[in-house]
Amino acid sequence: VLLLTLLPLSTHALTAEEQGLAIAIEAQKRDDGFGDSRANLKMILTNRHGDESVRYLRIKTLEVLDDGDKSLSVFDRPADVKGTAMLTYSHKTGVDDQWLYLPALKRVKRISASNKSGSFVGSEFAYEDLTSQEVEKYTYKYLRDEKLDGRDCFMVERYPVAENSGYTRQIVWIDKAEYRVQKINYYDRKQALLKTLTFRGYKRYLGKFWRAKTLTMVNHLTGKSTELVWTNYKFRTGL
Repeated sequence: VLLLTLLPLSTHALTAEEQGLAIAIEAQKRDDGFGDSRANLKMILTNRHGDESVRYLRIKTLEVLDDGDKSLSVFDRPADVKGTAMLTYSHKTGVDDQWLYLPALKRVKRISASNKSGSFVGSEFAYEDLTSQEVEKYTYKYLRDEKLDGRDCFMVERYPVAENSGYTRQIVWIDKAEYRVQKINYYDRKQALLKTLTFRGYKRYLGKFWRAKTLTMVNHLTGKSTELVWTNYKFRTGL
């Protein structure tokens, strides 16, 4: 739909870069207008031996017109992380603003641009993985169509604009039916496959906005993984 509104030509007339960008724009457009959301999260950290530790947190997200979204994550348990909080102000261009509150030290630590690739509270998610994924954060290239778990998907390569990103590129599978991200492969500074993020159990809210129930990030270098299980989604709560 969008491809034709961008250029009154068949998709074959678009360059791979134009087609990749058009897919990203359409995916973002379909999520515009949710306003705000709240949800509960269960974070399951698994080491390479299969040992698990579980944390519980709450997250609030505020949609910001003409810029990236804002979010606040607060840990509730266990006791050793209770009260730890992260505030993120994402931006379409420039460096995202992120602050981490550490209750044991009673201080706020700003996450510097050079530390965006660092681990968020020991998980396999980096700070940069937790900001809203605005179109402007990447340049794009459409690779091909591919089936993933029986779904017809676009396979798009995207390259972070931020020079301090821990990634050189990411390969993203986006389903054709609803333009939902199904999987992302992250490549590190040495061009090696570092991590894979898989989205499962999508559910539609307010008749329009799709959210995955489970996000699983696997680190191929360490053998560790982190699973995020989302529950109690509420939208337009007046944040």
